[in-house]
Amino acid sequence: MGCLGNIIWFLFGGIWQGLGWVLAGLLWCITIVGIPIGMQCFKLAGLAFFPFGKDVVYGGGTMSLIANVLWMLLSGIPLAIAAVLNGLALCVTIIGIPFGLQCFKLAKLALSPFGATVVEVS
Repeated sequence: MGCLGNIIWFLFGGIWQGLGWVLAGLLWCITIVGIPIGMQCFKLAGLAFFPFGKDVVYGGGTMSLIANVLWMLLSGIPLAIAAVLNGLALCVTIIGIPFGLQCFKLAKLALSPFGATVVEVS
């Protein structure tokens, strides 16, 4: 069921969520200092493209906190707002609720991606 959910998600909204993460990653990679942040964006773009069957485990330390604050101020808020708006639009119909919940998962991740690990759900 996760494979079918991922295909439908990708065709009807996941591509835009993932491209937002890729664009943020490209912008961060312009500077040498931003390359680690850009690489994290590319990893999380994979989750944004295909979120079903995956979950996010949050953790991290001081460096993750500093990176999250910098990230939230420069890139996280626009990605989170886009994910929340997309999730609200999808939750209007009963069929769209699972897809809307994935958007809300991505919105939370957009606010604090550092220290977060994507794990496969069995």
